[in-house]
Amino acid sequence: MPAAEPTLLQSLGERAKEISRRELATYSDRTAASQVANARARRALPLGVPSSFQDYDPYPIVIEHAEEYWSRDVDGNRYVDYNMGFGALFAGHLHPAVRRAVEGQLDHGTLFVTPCPANAEVAELLGARYGFPLWRFTNSGTEATMDALRVARAATKRDKIVKVEGGYHGHHDEVMVSMKPSLDVAGPAHAPVAVASSAGVTRGVVADTGVVPYNDPEALERALKGRDVAAFIVEPVMQNIGICLPLPGYLEAVREICTRYGTLLVFDEVKTGITAGWGGATGTLGVVPDLVALAKSIGGGLPLGAFGGKKEYMDEITERRVVHLGTYNGNPLCMAAATAVLAEVCTPAVTQETIARNHRLVEACRATIDARGLPANVVEFGAKGCVTWSVEPIRNYRDYKATDLDLAFAQWIHGINRGALLPTGLDEQWLISVRHTDEAAMHYANVFEEFVDELLS
Repeated sequence: MPAAEPTLLQSLGERAKEISRRELATYSDRTAASQVANARARRALPLGVPSSFQDYDPYPIVIEHAEEYWSRDVDGNRYVDYNMGFGALFAGHLHPAVRRAVEGQLDHGTLFVTPCPANAEVAELLGARYGFPLWRFTNSGTEATMDALRVARAATKRDKIVKVEGGYHGHHDEVMVSMKPSLDVAGPAHAPVAVASSAGVTRGVVADTGVVPYNDPEALERALKGRDVAAFIVEPVMQNIGICLPLPGYLEAVREICTRYGTLLVFDEVKTGITAGWGGATGTLGVVPDLVALAKSIGGGLPLGAFGGKKEYMDEITERRVVHLGTYNGNPLCMAAATAVLAEVCTPAVTQETIARNHRLVEACRATIDARGLPANVVEFGAKGCVTWSVEPIRNYRDYKATDLDLAFAQWIHGINRGALLPTGLDEQWLISVRHTDEAAMHYANVFEEFVDELLS
């Protein structure tokens, strides 16, 4: 990095704090009803939210309505929605085909607790995209990764797993390790220490979960050489720290190393999924895992997860060695929505068109960054993108920790006050849905350019 860059980043960071102070006051003025709703919710819900992901500073806006690509809060403020359910709404809000499918199923029942015809249809649709013959359904991404790892342990007769530092794979205990650890306890960058990410995770679980840096095949080989690891679970493209792309050859090396040491490769495609392309990140990147976990975008806004894989591993369920249960698994309402999403809405042509629309947005943001000489970069994968406040694209969690979160916060709160609803984690990514128009997509580029102009003024 050139010597001048830290000074530039520092000066921009100070200017970002000034913008944030102003925008926080604006945020408070325009969201009085959200403040009232939050105060009420805190009397009945810890932190006032149903999920800790929804707890953010200064307080969350409360949404009362959404359609197509936009949402409206309880104060009547309208936003172009780039959050889209943390990437779950690739089909957009209330897509007519999804709505028809769900309403049609309502005439026939909401829960059978016995198979419905759509179970096989949705499994076949997923098989066509991912190339795997066998699937099971869950209610969330957490369940999908949890069950995939159980299958991996059964198939290998091993107990340990390895994950990537900074990776999020749901909130079951074995992956609530080193999600975003403090660097003072995380160990050296080349050999991270496993750190519990929540109280209540036992020492035994942490001991059975190894942690390696992303984009470091040598570290993975060191972790697997004892031949006692059941599975390496990884997002093929990390999306818990913005968008962190695999370096050329990384996933191919991961595939070879896992095969050599008898460790199953589990792709967590909960966040990439069909937003990455018609065949997911697996199809787009051309590296085939042993098992894959899906959720979010396949459900059209309804709670749905799935996991599938090679027959020899999924047969752990077929042969009744692995027990996979769930009253709502394969719920007919969720199946109706998924059928519409997979077969009717997110076709290959529409998916490619949406990805192209996102690319135009990314290029507009990149042009702003380049024209102003900003220490930032914009990254895209499929229909998603993000701006990262670092000179070079991040390669792993330690790179992410070196980015400027003051700038990220200022960008976020500036945008939300101008009708651009982005994820609140400051390290998440936007999603362009099939319902975003060109104008709606480019609204973010315009708001970002305005922010940059203020930042440099």
